[in-house]
Amino acid sequence: MTLTKADIVARLYAQGILSKSEASDAVERSLELIKDSLASGRDVLISGFGKWSVREKAQRRGRNPQTGNPLMLSARRVITFRPSRVLKAAIAGEEVSGPEPSDAGPDQGEKGTGKALRPGYF
Repeated sequence: MTLTKADIVARLYAQGILSKSEASDAVERSLELIKDSLASGRDVLISGFGKWSVREKAQRRGRNPQTGNPLMLSARRVITFRPSRVLKAAIAGEEVSGPEPSDAGPDQGEKGTGKALRPGYF
């Protein structure tokens, strides 16, 4: 099942913290802020969830899949999403302990320091 904006608004309203119009405004404003940031080329990072980035793709050669004729694909900007390790663990049904890698000190998780290495950390 797909989670829609209306579902998010309904869940916020059901928690009793916001009215339905306030919940709708909050969701709309949040999404507008994310869209505006990405459109201007800035990354969007939501700790514990993930990071959206805008990436430049260069012009490249391609082909028409129906005819097989070669063609040039123009340069473009694309949005990429990289989930946080907290989100990855939640989806995998695992429990995450310890700080995010960006919060870790310079010698945490390094070989030879006597500290445990966490999967996907090095």
